[in-house]
Amino acid sequence: MALHTWWLFVATVFFISGSPGPNMLHVMARSIEFGLARAITAMVGCFLAIVCLLSASAMGLTALLAAIPAAFTVLKLAGAAYLLFLGYKAWTAPVPEHDAALDAVIAPAVAGPSRWRLLRTAFTVGISNPKALLFAAAFLPLFIDPALPKGGQFAIMVATFGAIEFSWYFVYALGGRGLAVWLRRPARRRLFNRVTGGVFVAFGMVIAGTRA
Repeated sequence: MALHTWWLFVATVFFISGSPGPNMLHVMARSIEFGLARAITAMVGCFLAIVCLLSASAMGLTALLAAIPAAFTVLKLAGAAYLLFLGYKAWTAPVPEHDAALDAVIAPAVAGPSRWRLLRTAFTVGISNPKALLFAAAFLPLFIDPALPKGGQFAIMVATFGAIEFSWYFVYALGGRGLAVWLRRPARRRLFNRVTGGVFVAFGMVIAGTRA
């Protein structure tokens, strides 16, 4: 891969990863609820998921799904259903007058889910987005030099994508901690839950409508 091609890839991925998606919203929500330290565990879970999806696509899984459209449809609908479920959960989440979760962000406490549970949940959120497979199939080959070995080029792009994605996780997590103070009022927290739920539902509908 030529250096100028890699820089073009970096610039493109920077803006793609920075857009608010399911992973970014999940990391921000974890930061608000449990603080930055535990949000890092969620970042790792989402990071592992996106690397797995991109790596699987690079190794030919996308070609298999393209050859068997029904398999893509099942995977796509399962991921969309999970995102719709997350949206419903966020939209209908009860908002107490006094939210201990937000207090934990401002004055961090020890209580909270285990790191394994945080990692597992974040990985599930990330891996439930099969659109990443389709994205990789359509996007990564654009930067491939057919005259060079493809395996090494795919490895460079997956590593680059993962590094940029993880950097954006920190941006969203730090923003989430600052947002926690603003969300101490129940009305504001309810609005945030509704917006977050609506975005998750929108992503689910987009994924469900994606054609193989």
